[in-house]
Amino acid sequence: MSPLQTDLYQLTMAAAYWQAGKAEQESVFHLFFRRLPFKGGYAIAAGLGPALDWLEAFRFGTAELDYLASLRTPKDLPLFGGDFLAYLGDLKLSLDIDAMPEGTAVFAHEPMLRVQGPILHAQLVETALLNIVNFETLIATKAARVCHAAGDGPVIEFGYRRAQGPDGALSASRAAWIGGCQGTSNVLAGQRFGIPVKGTHAHSWVMSFDNEQEAFDRYAETMPDNSTLLVDTYDTLEGVDKAIATARKLRAQGHELSGIRLDSGDLAWLSQQARLKLDAAGFPDVKIVASNDLDEHLVESLRHQDAKIDIWGVGTNLVTAADQPALGGVYKLAALRRDDGSWQPRIKLSEQSAKSSIPGRLQVRRFCQEGEFIGDAIHDLDHPVDGPVTIVDPADPIRRKEIPAGSEFMELLKPVMKAGTRTGTAETLGVIRDRCQASLAGLHPGILRLSNPHAYPAGLEGGLHARREELLAAYH
Repeated sequence: MSPLQTDLYQLTMAAAYWQAGKAEQESVFHLFFRRLPFKGGYAIAAGLGPALDWLEAFRFGTAELDYLASLRTPKDLPLFGGDFLAYLGDLKLSLDIDAMPEGTAVFAHEPMLRVQGPILHAQLVETALLNIVNFETLIATKAARVCHAAGDGPVIEFGYRRAQGPDGALSASRAAWIGGCQGTSNVLAGQRFGIPVKGTHAHSWVMSFDNEQEAFDRYAETMPDNSTLLVDTYDTLEGVDKAIATARKLRAQGHELSGIRLDSGDLAWLSQQARLKLDAAGFPDVKIVASNDLDEHLVESLRHQDAKIDIWGVGTNLVTAADQPALGGVYKLAALRRDDGSWQPRIKLSEQSAKSSIPGRLQVRRFCQEGEFIGDAIHDLDHPVDGPVTIVDPADPIRRKEIPAGSEFMELLKPVMKAGTRTGTAETLGVIRDRCQASLAGLHPGILRLSNPHAYPAGLEGGLHARREELLAAYH
């Protein structure tokens, strides 16, 4: 948990803020993304817990300061002055952070975090916050999509071996559990987060014996109440027959075969044939597990083909988010405190209107009707919102939704850190996971579709939209 988990330019900007006498100027930054991942209809906020852990532990120790002191300019001069490094050595973050709780459904342009405090402090944490929140939000969203495709069938995250390094694997297991997976193959994630650990055996186990039957029997002897046999090493349906023979031996000893796993071939047809064989042999409770580069689209297709698959093992395409390996979240300055104590909104311009930032100190208001979410309005804390609300799409101002006065609503950004210290105890993953399921249940089914989903109304409150347009016009 090092403060050097950052980009160099954050430190050079920090040195420049300090040199310019601006280090303590109060600022507001927002962390958000501009486009929903996977061409989907929603995202699931995740990563806040690890981000707060990092923030609370943020300190420049001797090792970090010695390294920074060793950095040189092209003219072989110290990159950072001794007085600035001494300042860093005494630095304790003094940031107020409001954030969407993990597991909350979130949409484009909505701030997941609002970071308020001295600008030097807020700048130094940008890179790590983006790294943590971007990745876990991406994987939690992918997991939610896979689990939606699987319906009532449990999804087990099998991705450790294909993840982007050990840290990526651990973060992915955590996020996949939040998104709805019911277990992981990652034993460290089980120990660290309390996620149920699941697994079968590899082809190498079968290949290490002279015949498949002996391999199955020996594995079942070792794991009589936890045997799921991988049946496709040589011939899948012959493998099923041998698994049935092992199941009979287990039953004679008072145990039951847990399942078989299919990892190649035509999974729909093979699962149907395997189910017929298992049922005919008197083993209707033996589960059929499927793996082999699954994603939400293949899972959905297999279910439409009436595949007899009970449990889905999803690895590479889940933990790497293979079809979109980055969320694209950004962290933008939105307001600075003036000398008189008032807030000056700040805006980043772009030739693409959707990429121009949103000024002000923002909050997200979610409106509900009979248990369903009907729209989100991003609004400015310094301009109270009363009466009916107009939601304006920041990418397409013609798209608007009117919310009548008196509608039920909740404010999504909650205080999680005050002056650099957590405001409460860390949430358990069980609470976060339940919130994710409740968030998804609050969305119209059309928004959950994997392809061409219905667009959820999320955008700027009408007054904020007008003020943003004024700022854009003033700078042009």
